[in-house]
Amino acid sequence: MARPKTAWVFSGGGSLGAVQVGMLQALAEAGVQADFLIGASVGALNAAFYAQAPTVEGVARLAGLWRRLRRKDVFPLTLLAGLKALLLRRDHLVEPDALRVIIAAALDVRRIEETRVPLHVVATDAMTGAEVLLSSGAIDVALLASTAIPVVFPPVVVAGRRLIDGGVGSNTPITGALALGAQRILVLPTGTSCALQEPPRDMAARALQVMSLLSMRQLDRDVQHCTALAEIVIVPPLCPLAVSAFDFSQTVALIERAAAQTRDWLASGGLRRSGPLHVPLAHQDRLHAVH
Repeated sequence: MARPKTAWVFSGGGSLGAVQVGMLQALAEAGVQADFLIGASVGALNAAFYAQAPTVEGVARLAGLWRRLRRKDVFPLTLLAGLKALLLRRDHLVEPDALRVIIAAALDVRRIEETRVPLHVVATDAMTGAEVLLSSGAIDVALLASTAIPVVFPPVVVAGRRLIDGGVGSNTPITGALALGAQRILVLPTGTSCALQEPPRDMAARALQVMSLLSMRQLDRDVQHCTALAEIVIVPPLCPLAVSAFDFSQTVALIERAAAQTRDWLASGGLRRSGPLHVPLAHQDRLHAVH
């Protein structure tokens, strides 16, 4: 009997993308394989890096990249940048130059079609909000489009369409995987900062937090809606988690926690369990409900 066509779906989530790296370490060690990868936002970056080198060694390189990342490397937001955007009446705060350098340094391929595992990058049409699937063309352009957080980064024009962060249209692109013929879906969510004591104060951090909350709600709904169409297995995200999606100071701990948790999950037969996880979005809500 032929193995069902399997897609790995990578969600967005800012610095919490480090969680996916730990998941990938455990999956690569266990020899789990995918027929194709699809990702949005930071999930698209991780999917692309893994797609070019889907091995234990490839994940080790990816982990090394994440360990070196600092917030300024991804989000070089400063007061001067904000004032400049205001004075010039731009629709974004900063240019993605730093991210462009990271992508160029980390990727050995130049086109999406050249990856060892087929890759699909999800962006969002800025005018319609529709999910846009990028399956060919320049890989750096596709990744910059998928990570173009509104207001923070400028839209990226591809084939005449203004594209923004894939997380806006579909942060966990399960429906995109189904449209590509997936019969079995393994979801690698970044999770959400469920144990924060208060919302992030930084504007960009708060935007990422909101997108993260929306994506986890969307994930449960999509799984419930799509279980009749494919087997859907979710790698458990970290919980509790008190790290903001804008905080890159905890990446080493996130990678190690996620790797250990995923190894335990695999050993306990996690790949045979399907359906939604119902991960709490905020532990504080439970406390408030009691009082």
